[in-house]
Amino acid sequence: MPSDNDTITAIATPVGPAGIGIIRISGLRSYEIATKLFRPGKPARDLQSHRLYLGHLHDPFSGHMIDEVLLSFMKAPHSYTREDVIEINSHSGYLLLSKILKLILDQGARLARPGEFTLRAFLNGRIDLTQAEAVIDLINSQSEKGLHLAFQQIQGSFRKEIEDLRQKAVEILAHAEVAIDFPEEETGIISREDAVTRIEKDLIKPVENLIQAHVRKRIWVDGINTVIVGRVNAGKSSLLNRLLNEQRAIVTSVPGTTRDIIESTITIEGLPLRLMDTAGFRQAKDEVEKIGVDLTEQKLAEADFLLVVIDRSRPLNRDDLDIIAQSRGKKGLIVINKIDLPNRLEMEGENEGFSRFPIVEISALTGRGLDDLRKAIVKCLLEGDMDMTTSHAAANLRHRQALTDAARFFKSAGRSAGEDAPMEIVALELKSGLDALGEIIGETATEDILDSIFSRFCLGK
Repeated sequence: MPSDNDTITAIATPVGPAGIGIIRISGLRSYEIATKLFRPGKPARDLQSHRLYLGHLHDPFSGHMIDEVLLSFMKAPHSYTREDVIEINSHSGYLLLSKILKLILDQGARLARPGEFTLRAFLNGRIDLTQAEAVIDLINSQSEKGLHLAFQQIQGSFRKEIEDLRQKAVEILAHAEVAIDFPEEETGIISREDAVTRIEKDLIKPVENLIQAHVRKRIWVDGINTVIVGRVNAGKSSLLNRLLNEQRAIVTSVPGTTRDIIESTITIEGLPLRLMDTAGFRQAKDEVEKIGVDLTEQKLAEADFLLVVIDRSRPLNRDDLDIIAQSRGKKGLIVINKIDLPNRLEMEGENEGFSRFPIVEISALTGRGLDDLRKAIVKCLLEGDMDMTTSHAAANLRHRQALTDAARFFKSAGRSAGEDAPMEIVALELKSGLDALGEIIGETATEDILDSIFSRFCLGK
């Protein structure tokens, strides 16, 4: 873990031609460094906190003016990191931002590690770990609902649920410890029957509800994992291009053009879809195509939603039927493509397989039927058994694993209480569940967990 005494700096905006670029400084020497480099347009004895100053940055070694900038000073603890923070708003461009960053580094600051500003906000008690991770979700959200859920988490909604659960666990644990220390006393001792009931009602059920909500939250933040599958030359890549309204995938008449997974994101009536174009199903002709088909099967198994593309201009074959069979149990649509060509598709006798999915007819070449397809996708997702509503939820896999561990410990505590096991065992299991919940908000998180979380942030955040 880096020293809290270091003053850190980084470029906080993407480097490149733009209207503005921001360089952030945080730490004990932020103000000192700023006053060495910045000359306000109007003379000022001191920079006041939370005010924006127009002036120039100068190279203290050469005396040359570097840029006209806006500079703000946020005095600790009223800043993002709860340290003194300087933000310099300059013109953008790689050379200019790099020059300003070098001047700051020359004054004794060091380059911030990925996520280190947010890490300091966490270490200094401004936010908990769930709020820090919500910053990543806010940046990466694929829908307006995802943005709303991430913002709720930044506001502390998920933390409050975890803290309420921990408080209930502490109360039950306190009764258990009274029973351990004063076995002859009756006052303040909870009966084993009441302990089992309270553990089930106040701990196990709420934790399991949060676990079940995980998938719904992931869908809104990351997008609905939508896989386009079909036999070779069914028009999967053409469909992808049509939905994206751009030439994202190569389309040719040569079978097996798509070898790798091509992924992009769209939003249909507010629903975020992560579209994946896959290699066509058939007996692979070479090793590369075999790898592509294997990837297709893997993505099909992992999919939240499927678009199964069938070529209307060709008779059904074994590859089509195999794809439909492998899609059993998934949510999806059958997309009958190439309705601009003569119909050679004969589905009679195969109704059992086709009846599992709604059917939409389109021409990916002309765009005919695309509006119907979009409406069918929305209807299928919102009216099906994929629950698209959520409030608070385990926002990521780390949270889900910690909640799963907590549920396991609480269930064990309930069983032990119900089976007349020593109260020391019940207390130990409750403490372990408390630790698992504490890991979510950072109370018991290890340094390795913190490194893993904050390494996913960009520089400057």
